[in-house]
Amino acid sequence: MAAQFWFDGTWTDENPKLTGPADHSFWLSSVVFDGARAFHRCAPDLDLHCQRVVHSAQALGLTPTKTPEEIRALAIEGIRRFPREAELYVKPMFFTVGGSIATGSAATAFVLHIFDAPLPGDGGFSATLSPLRRPAPEMAPTDAKASCLYPNSSRATREAEGRGFEAAVMRDPWDNIAEFAFANLWIAKNGVALTPSDNKTFLAGITRLRTMELLNAAGIEAREATLTAKDLEEADEIFSTGNYGKLVACTRYENRALNAGPIFQTAKRRYFEWAEGTSID
Repeated sequence: MAAQFWFDGTWTDENPKLTGPADHSFWLSSVVFDGARAFHRCAPDLDLHCQRVVHSAQALGLTPTKTPEEIRALAIEGIRRFPREAELYVKPMFFTVGGSIATGSAATAFVLHIFDAPLPGDGGFSATLSPLRRPAPEMAPTDAKASCLYPNSSRATREAEGRGFEAAVMRDPWDNIAEFAFANLWIAKNGVALTPSDNKTFLAGITRLRTMELLNAAGIEAREATLTAKDLEEADEIFSTGNYGKLVACTRYENRALNAGPIFQTAKRRYFEWAEGTSID
């Protein structure tokens, strides 16, 4: 996998060794990251992703050492180190070095990781309802894109794969649908696109919001709603939005086959048409 790393003023193509067992980040997971995309030298919403990683650091009690503008400039510099046709994942990270139990006792460092990551094709994915859940805001730092939240997503995905599915649908503590384990969730029903209400148990993503805006601009009602497992069972379409895959159709939910339907198709087409206008050149 081709990759570029920026750390402490230097670019390298080798994975830098950054932490050890005495560092707060290694010991107590004081790490946040964000994920932007770049493809064919377009970088949709790169500024918003850079803003969010700074917010995530602050929410976890870290002291960001880069501004969103500085991170964006470094990201553009890194993207340009790859061929124009490359499809990339852009991952800025803040983490702590040294320290004791308290987050504030450690110094905050920054690293940028950019790597080849082809966008998924049009095949879609299968999904099942997970027995594992998203935590309530008072149980975990759900207002940050914090690395410590992701082992549970991996557990949910691993459990779903053990039952023959590719993705897991996770609920919140009150039985509402929250999202897929690694992406935001949408359904379409009777010509309306619905995504779970932002109740702070999951990150209401940047691509999610952009999709909502683009669908509404296209004359398709797109809004938040409180969704239950029954809503997924009765949905006309199910699809995901997220930075890694952007928009991907769910083509099997539990034992029911689904089509990549017209609302999904419109959303995906509109998104990539809009993304073409985000060139960094």
